[in-house]
Amino acid sequence: MIYLKSVNLAVIIEAILSISINLQHMNFIKKGSVFLLTASILASCGSKSDKKVKEKSTNDSIPVFEANWESIKKNYKDPEWFNDQKFGIFIHWGAYSVPAYVSEWYPRRMYMDTATFTAQLKLQKKGPNETYLYHKKKYGDQKEFGYKDFIPMFKAEKFDPKEWITLFKKAGARYVVPVADHHDGFAMFASKTTKWNSANMGPKRDILGELFEEGRKQGLTMGASSHYAFNWSFYNKKDHFDTVDPEYADLYSPKGKDVTEPVSEEFKQMWWDRTTDLIDNYKPEILWFDFYLDIPDFEEYRPKIAAYYYNKGREWGKEVVINDKNLFHEAFPEGTVIYDLERGKLPGIRELPWQTDTSIGKNSWGYVTNEEAKTPNSLVDDLVDIVSKNGNLLLNVGPRPDGTIPEDQQETLLKIGSWLEMNGEAIYDSEYWKTFGEGPTEEKGGYMSEHSKKKDFTAQDIRFTQKGNKLYAIMLDWPSDSKINIKSLGSANEYGKGIDIKSIRLLGSNANLTFNRTGEALVVEGLGAKIGDFAHVLEISL
Repeated sequence: MIYLKSVNLAVIIEAILSISINLQHMNFIKKGSVFLLTASILASCGSKSDKKVKEKSTNDSIPVFEANWESIKKNYKDPEWFNDQKFGIFIHWGAYSVPAYVSEWYPRRMYMDTATFTAQLKLQKKGPNETYLYHKKKYGDQKEFGYKDFIPMFKAEKFDPKEWITLFKKAGARYVVPVADHHDGFAMFASKTTKWNSANMGPKRDILGELFEEGRKQGLTMGASSHYAFNWSFYNKKDHFDTVDPEYADLYSPKGKDVTEPVSEEFKQMWWDRTTDLIDNYKPEILWFDFYLDIPDFEEYRPKIAAYYYNKGREWGKEVVINDKNLFHEAFPEGTVIYDLERGKLPGIRELPWQTDTSIGKNSWGYVTNEEAKTPNSLVDDLVDIVSKNGNLLLNVGPRPDGTIPEDQQETLLKIGSWLEMNGEAIYDSEYWKTFGEGPTEEKGGYMSEHSKKKDFTAQDIRFTQKGNKLYAIMLDWPSDSKINIKSLGSANEYGKGIDIKSIRLLGSNANLTFNRTGEALVVEGLGAKIGDFAHVLEISL
């Protein structure tokens, strides 16, 4: 049985003065039966032989996708290669790493002199933002020292794309998505549409281009993210700020001082030109969009950019992917893009592929000096939980302004990579099973849900994946008595009925396991000494 589950979304952002954006409800599809995918879902999947670049045919240059959802729904299918890769790296890096204070939203907050919001982005209050006061004290008046003045300080003198990509590969990542341009308006690529770009200013290097070249050389899939749509409303415009100077309108957006001004046709064209320039010159396999593109002002541009990008993919001989959050409503209809969920998870299996994007840092995406980091154990648990529900994990790093990745972030990535080296067969190219898992620990699903306090997973919390005749039961903690009861595999359980178990082994271990099935559970004993520090995988041959 397939059913819809409604999830209330948190309020994610408040506008420059007293305008707040309230999120609506979203529906998630959850799989709750033992049956295989329906024929219509199967039709949306590509073949295993098409995981990478397809052989270009003479018809690939002929546009198939028209700029309407009927055409896109008819011709689009989620590429199987994306669903198979499971784990990617996100990179938030820009001039906001220079002040390294609070978060990558420093450029917005430094101009918020009359209204602010809490760290949870839920409660608006009067008075200047702490970042506004911090900036004024450390750097001076915002009329004289604006965000633009951080760009010459952003030098990236130690940036080594080979070193980065090598690290990401050791972490077990299969794809990489650097931020091409964030809300701040500074493009991290050699943009042909704005002088405010990393090849022309600051590092004076084509950051995105260098990462794409090295990533593809080392066999990774390369994507790019665009957050530029929110540049329209990102900066507060007042006469005592440099944001109103026409000389900087290409960085701070051409919006006027009226906070309620709708997105202008001029800016929408700027967005289109910048986005198609990114597509045409870098040929990303993944194009990730942030939330503001979902608002009604951009309605006509959404099918237009989807059709443009998907047709370009055909020209390149590639199956390409759009990631979008669909925050305010179903801005991109289901089945036309890969659904992305920021800092949250789904409560159950979604039959169409999806993705969680989150960061190693709990508070910021970009580099800050006082970041509180997540543990490798919690991130491995997140990866396992997400994959068991048919999702991917896109995990973010925030490099320093000099181009080095902080040592603690490197260590976290390498620990994840070590776990994947031992247990990756339960993750890569795997599929979801009849149920995603079992156990006492419940997590709140939905957008930004990771901010909700949660209990640690226990050894009784088990997640399932499958591949061929192998079923993987992944214990999210180690059982202290070297014994585990898997209720879902009891012979009388709806999921365990009709299953014939041939053998069981613990990945990375030589322990001589024994097992016995009762109506209530599959009992596995003799696990021996604990192997590894994180989740533990039982490979069950059927």
